[in-house]
Amino acid sequence: MTGNIELTNFIKKNIHIDDEDLKIVLSYFKTIKKKKNEILLSNGKNSQVSYFVKKGCLRLFYINEEGKDVTRYIAFENQFATELVSFITNEPAQETIQVIENSELLYITHDDFRHLMTIVPKWKDFYSIYLEKAYVNNSKRLISFTTLDASERYKQLFKINPNIVKRLPNKIVASYINISQETLSRIKSKI
Repeated sequence: MTGNIELTNFIKKNIHIDDEDLKIVLSYFKTIKKKKNEILLSNGKNSQVSYFVKKGCLRLFYINEEGKDVTRYIAFENQFATELVSFITNEPAQETIQVIENSELLYITHDDFRHLMTIVPKWKDFYSIYLEKAYVNNSKRLISFTTLDASERYKQLFKINPNIVKRLPNKIVASYINISQETLSRIKSKI
């Protein structure tokens, strides 16, 4: 279990699980290293893998009707990332998962993830908590787009997740808070 201390801590932070069950869960995760800008999942492919970021950064994005790149989710260390709708429904993904920084990832296949829920009952609890947090985060982001102006969204992002602003290029930051790069530059120059 010591080799996956980050994932161990993440799981234990979210659920109470005994060491034997935790050992079983961890045995289903594999490690991979990916280079900056690699694509882990392309739009239109089925999402069959969920990733846990040990080191680095992933982003989920899609291309809107105007052909604009829209970042929906960014995962840094100690966060999961998957195209959740496709992972759940087994339908083609509407988003792409891209490696933003050289990354070390743990991953689990969809089938293994589902199998764990049958052999480790606590894994269902983990999944339920994961889904709830994903729903809350998406809802808060959606509400911020309709209730906050560009400057307020940037300030909120800096307060909630400063890593996005500090570690990522302006293009991705602007895409994530749904503003143009020019607007982002103006906001940053005033702060």
